[in-house]
Amino acid sequence: MNTPALTDLATVACLFFIFLTPLAAAGLALINTGLGRSHSAAHIMMASLSALSVAGLVYFAFGFGWEGFSGGTFHALTLSGKQWNWIAAEPFFFRKLASDGSPAYLSALLQVFCVGLAAMIPLGSGADRWRLRASGISTALLAGWTYPLFAHWVWGGGWLAQLGANYGLGRGFLDVGGAGTIHVLGGLTALSITWILGPRRGKYSADGMAPAIPGHNAVLILFGCLLALLGWLGLNCAGAILFAGGEPSGSELIAMNTVLAGAAAALTAAFITNVRFGKPDASLTANGWVAGLVASSASCAFVVPAEAVVIGSIAGAVVTFCIEWLELKLEVDDPGGAVSVHAIGGLWGLLAAGLFARFPGTAMNAVGHSAIGTESAPGQWLAQVIGVATLLGFVLPLTYGLNWLLNRIYPYRVSVEGERQGLDLHELGAGAYPEIITHTEDFLPR
Repeated sequence: MNTPALTDLATVACLFFIFLTPLAAAGLALINTGLGRSHSAAHIMMASLSALSVAGLVYFAFGFGWEGFSGGTFHALTLSGKQWNWIAAEPFFFRKLASDGSPAYLSALLQVFCVGLAAMIPLGSGADRWRLRASGISTALLAGWTYPLFAHWVWGGGWLAQLGANYGLGRGFLDVGGAGTIHVLGGLTALSITWILGPRRGKYSADGMAPAIPGHNAVLILFGCLLALLGWLGLNCAGAILFAGGEPSGSELIAMNTVLAGAAAALTAAFITNVRFGKPDASLTANGWVAGLVASSASCAFVVPAEAVVIGSIAGAVVTFCIEWLELKLEVDDPGGAVSVHAIGGLWGLLAAGLFARFPGTAMNAVGHSAIGTESAPGQWLAQVIGVATLLGFVLPLTYGLNWLLNRIYPYRVSVEGERQGLDLHELGAGAYPEIITHTEDFLPR
């Protein structure tokens, strides 16, 4: 694979950042677990570990062959005299991928974690009713086809990345740390899963009321937020080096922007819930925190800290209202808030990149130096809109249609008795908290 080599410093720094990335998955697993019910807590953690395992193995077998890396072999279409790269043509099972510290190999290592993170996002939406085996089948579909296809378009030199070269639309579709490639894709899959599974028993009564089914452990939720921050620092910094031509020296700016976006989003969510409900809501504040991290991922290397605060603040505000709107108006039962946090937060981050991203006047690899640049690339906003339209107009129907088909073959939802009993006992044979009595459904309307 013909890709330029990284310096020794960049290789070591990239490896360090990649090793931090699994902490984002650990944080997300704890958040999903805490937001779910106590009688399914072990099930969500087991599903998270299974999703990471299945996604990594399927990506190794097939995913990287479809995604590839910029500069590798690919299939292309020629339209109006312009070549459009639509899918990679790399060997399966990492064959011919030399473990020599090249950007391609480092990208493959990073993607093994990224695809697992994307696969974990829908688990919170399907909490308390999604069968373990069914979630594994859905994960294999995401890791083997949906994720690598869109990731190739963005990070593998595909047609979205070519919008700049072919039509002069800025630098092409910009997504430094995976706001769209990981989070919007995972969030749209979560929306598909909630539509297919339907709401939890007792969530919506006959008279249209939607009683709250609170998460069982706020400590897990908030601790998960802290772990997620470390993972996001690694994800954004590694993405900048591998996919945006960044230098290790730019990591300080990326880390600052990531932290500030998350902090601004969390405080915004806490302020809004305090004004509306009289007290700040811990779970919505946590969702705001993660939404800020998600929104930061698109342009973290190309904005100044003040702009990162604005991006995070808007993400925290939007997600706080979207969670309620989806639940009460559209009857989307999403216990983990994944649709609002990852899909809507990520979409805002992608659009914000078109509004705020500024580039150096020299080469792309000047990212993160003392001045990030003062030039806004003409057409960047339109490139971001095209990417968003692709996610909503192609990826959402694709992931919904494929999961709908699989659900017809192997039903996704657990039986009524299994849902009443709790997925820990029904599917795993033991509860997460064997020495205490977990909550039943007695308090819910029938």
